[in-house]
Formats: sequence, structure tokens, C-alpha cells
Amino acid sequence: MSLFQLDPNSIASRIRAASGPTNPPTLLGSVFRGAIGFTILSVAGFLPWPIMDHWFPNLREMHLYVACTAIFIGLSGPCLHRLILGPGSLARFYQLFAIAFIAYAVVWVAFWMAWRGDAGSLVGLFGGTAAMGVILALAFDAWRTLPAVIAALFLLNTAGYYAGGWIGGKLTVDHRLAEIFVWAICYGVGFGAGLGAAFHFCQARARELLRSGEMPRHAV
Repeated sequence: MSLFQLDPNSIASRIRAASGPTNPPTLLGSVFRGAIGFTILSVAGFLPWPIMDHWFPNLREMHLYVACTAIFIGLSGPCLHRLILGPGSLARFYQLFAIAFIAYAVVWVAFWMAWRGDAGSLVGLFGGTAAMGVILALAFDAWRTLPAVIAALFLLNTAGYYAGGWIGGKLTVDHRLAEIFVWAICYGVGFGAGLGAAFHFCQARARELLRSGEMPRHAV
């Protein structure tokens, strides 16, 4: 089972039917593309934080999370859709990322608000990335890659999250905006690298079909 016609056979069929060659990126290329794209997205997605700090201090914490999530989803397509191989990636990426990121955000926020502190952050990060990983594996019909997908998302996302918190924490007293900006960059690089690796792992079978010349079982 797959979602949005992202199974290996559908991806390979679209690429072969497209005019012009399509060269799938390497793992490093996917990681780099994800890191750059999500860093841009992260900086935009963190903007509600200083805006609410300065102009809407009475809004609740949940309002901040909803605003950030909306920006992350809304701008995700232009920044990241080429992580999906072949033509027609923009609409499919929006559909997939909206579901996956909402699941990630809901699980993360639930654990964070329940436990707080490092425990809430770590459990939330693992639960959120695990939920996202399951949705990606389902969408690409790539269950064999699920452990690698979750590991990449969790480890790289966590590294970026805590690097941003540690570096940004040094700037808290006099440089609140700089703290948020640094955290957004670190979070974006880490999570984006994890996304790039995860999408690459999920499309391994599609790349095998393209390299081998094996004809997909159906065309889309």
C-alpha cells in the first residue's frame, strides 16, 4: 500500500515517461538539498516567535505552535518538493508533508506540554519523528527502510534541536532575536538533513528499478 502514487513502480513509471533524463541524487545530495531547503523553511517558520513576543504577548503557547506549523506546511513545497523523484512532485509533496508534519507536531507538542524539560523534548522528538517515519514509509511503500528512516529523522533532528538550544542559549540575555535565528538555522539544518536522508531511503527501490531497466508493473 502507498499514498499519493509514491510507490516505487509509480515513481519509476513517471520518470521514464518524462521528457529528458532524470538523475536521482545521491544520499549526500539528498541530505544537502534537505538541509538547505528546510533551513530556509525553518527561518520563516520561526518568525511567529519574535512577532508574538513583541506584539502579541498575551497569546497562548498553542497559538504559537499553530502559527509555526502553518508556515512550515505552507512554504514546504517550494523549498523541499524535489526530495521526491520525478515529475509531479510539488502537489504530492504538499499532500505528504502536510500529513507527516502535522503528525510530528501534534505528537511533539503533546509530549512537551505533558512533561516539559529535556524529558519532554526527547520523548517528543522521538515520538514525532517516529510518527513521521511511519507515514513516509507508508506513502512510499518502503517498510523495510523504516528503522533507517526513523533513525535519520530522530538523530539529525535532535542534534540540530539541541545545538540550536545550546548556541542560542548563550545569546539569551541581550540578543533574543539572534537566539531565535540561530536556533532556527540549527534546527533547519538538522531536521532538513534528516528529511533528505529519509526521503532518499524511502525511494531506494525506485532508484533500483531505474538503474536496472526493469519495467514497472504498472504505469501512472
